[in-house]
Amino acid sequence: MPRLPEVTDRDSLPEDKRFAFDYLAETRGGVRLPFSVILNHPEVCYRVAHVGSFARFESSLPREVIETATCVAAREFECNFEWAAHARMASENGVSEAVMDVISNQKGLDGLSGQEKLVVSFARQLLRDHRVDDPTWNAAVSHWGANGALELTMTVGYYAMLACLLNVTQIPAPAGAITMPNAKVP
Repeated sequence: MPRLPEVTDRDSLPEDKRFAFDYLAETRGGVRLPFSVILNHPEVCYRVAHVGSFARFESSLPREVIETATCVAAREFECNFEWAAHARMASENGVSEAVMDVISNQKGLDGLSGQEKLVVSFARQLLRDHRVDDPTWNAAVSHWGANGALELTMTVGYYAMLACLLNVTQIPAPAGAITMPNAKVP
């Protein structure tokens, strides 16, 4: 059970805060978890959702790269809700079972393709070491250009931030969702 109630009625928000509800409805086709809980603070919700709109819908990175980076962030933060949503999307966007096994079980990168290794390594370094080493950064710039490397950084950071919001508000994964091994459950 989330620590905060869902906000699903636009009229329950003060009139000057309804823009956040409207933004969610416009960009995501409706207001539902997790944003319906984050909407308890409409300004935070709007700003988080706005960055997320870029990460999910406007990035120049291929979808499989975005979903791989997202799953690494979800795994590193043991965020069941984020994992459940994006493990499914990863599969739908061409992320292989081998990559998902490496991420979910926190295995080494042997057997992954060059791009797969690069995304997982980049995201893990950023989240575990709080920086990315020169060879990994240079490989990302060589592969996607400087803009792509910055977009990858932003994507990892966005999903890490979202995982923090989901974990602190204790938004559980839906019943029957894909789960990750040995993750804490709210």
